[in-house]
Amino acid sequence: MKKKLLSILLCFVMVAASIVGCAPKSEEPNKPEAPSPTESNPVETLAKTKVFVSADWVKSVIDGNQPESKDYVIIEAAWGLVNENKSYLEAHIPGAVHLNTDDIEEPTYWNIRTGDEIGKVMSNYGITKDTTVIVYGADSGATRVAFVCLWAGVENVKVIDGGLDAWKNAGYATNEGIENPKTATSDFGVTIPAHPEYVLAMPEDVTAEMEKNDTFRLVSIRSLDEFNGKTSGYSYIEKAGEPKGAVWGHDEADYRNEDGTFIDFDKAVAMWNEQGLTADNELAFYCGTGWRATIPWLMAYENGWKNIKLYDGGWFVWQMDPNNPVQAITPEEAAAQYK
Repeated sequence: MKKKLLSILLCFVMVAASIVGCAPKSEEPNKPEAPSPTESNPVETLAKTKVFVSADWVKSVIDGNQPESKDYVIIEAAWGLVNENKSYLEAHIPGAVHLNTDDIEEPTYWNIRTGDEIGKVMSNYGITKDTTVIVYGADSGATRVAFVCLWAGVENVKVIDGGLDAWKNAGYATNEGIENPKTATSDFGVTIPAHPEYVLAMPEDVTAEMEKNDTFRLVSIRSLDEFNGKTSGYSYIEKAGEPKGAVWGHDEADYRNEDGTFIDFDKAVAMWNEQGLTADNELAFYCGTGWRATIPWLMAYENGWKNIKLYDGGWFVWQMDPNNPVQAITPEEAAAQYK
């Protein structure tokens, strides 16, 4: 009898144990299910004026998790035709379309094309003022395209910080081949350019600003050897030097970290402060033909600096006229002379 009771008791214990062991994980005491990565680390909504964005944010747009960016276009910007761009053909962000920088620049001075011409480009790529435009590329052609979009009037323009490498390093997939843009089904929404004040196109525009505004500073975004007049920096530009009155704002490489991402804004400001430049100045950034200079412009724009412009013609156009005054001095001499 005792053995029978003992057997019944053991069976009861085993059944109870099996019930507990088979309970769903969420019902176990003090062991709640771990939240998914998207729940624990949601990608934040960004202001329209925020330019440089992470690969994670772009992925969240593609996944439909950014309601304000449902209408978006991803552009890989590079010089040349799409069927000749080997890197794009081999790997690009899903949905990204190739944009040849020749489409946004006229062939004489390499300045931004007319408003009507840029309007056609915007339409060909399905872009209106309300489209979220996301740009990346292997060089400052990406920031050049981003700048042109803002100049035209696109209200929400982003540049992927770190470009395609950042996308790949985040573990996201890429596509091969050519993806064709979809044309716009509506008007752009504003007259292009919506912001002509962003650009000083030609040397005479720069000279006029210098003469009327004591706080105006022309800021060179070129290498030290270019600024010193040791080299023109371009095979197709014979003359070396800088426009007289320019101060040095450092070269493109100084605005990038080793991994290709862009430096923090306070580091950029520190470089400008070396030349006595602050937000109280009216700053016109320039380089050779208007690519490198768009990097600091976008940084300043993103951080709320108001008095910023791009001298589009750059050294290329300045040196064409022998009557335009030229200097070849050190950054220290420039800072002392033009404070």
